[in-house]
Amino acid sequence: MHLVLVEPEIPQNTGNVARTCVMTGTKLHLVEPLGFSLSEKEVRRSGLDYWQYLDLEVHSSFQEIKEKYTPARFVYFSTRGRSYYHQIDYSSDDFLVFGSETKGLDQAILDRAEITLRIPMVDQIPRSLNLGNSVALVLYEALRQQGFPGMK
Repeated sequence: MHLVLVEPEIPQNTGNVARTCVMTGTKLHLVEPLGFSLSEKEVRRSGLDYWQYLDLEVHSSFQEIKEKYTPARFVYFSTRGRSYYHQIDYSSDDFLVFGSETKGLDQAILDRAEITLRIPMVDQIPRSLNLGNSVALVLYEALRQQGFPGMK
């Protein structure tokens, strides 16, 4: 699996996502600009001693990752998604794409997305789940469907 964070802003969230990626054998892709430096102690502290095991790629733009990994399937997550995250069959080669904490994914990216999914939430509160929680929820569903490969 591949996990993509487009322009993440909060180092602690990225650190938590990185730890989830390490513990699930998932490659993490970060798309610049980042709201922090990867050398910041907050990111490393959130990743604890797992950071050295992280399979990480940093991309200068979303277009760069799309071109590098053509024809991979990219699955996008947004509050504007058309279906729920559990309503598709995930593949081990999928790229799960999440936007920044404050803006989500740009509309230009969503306009070209073939698959846009959402996580159900109450609509009375104008907030979303924390990015790290959203990533973990979706990633574990994708891995569950595949029988948790490489995990015990």
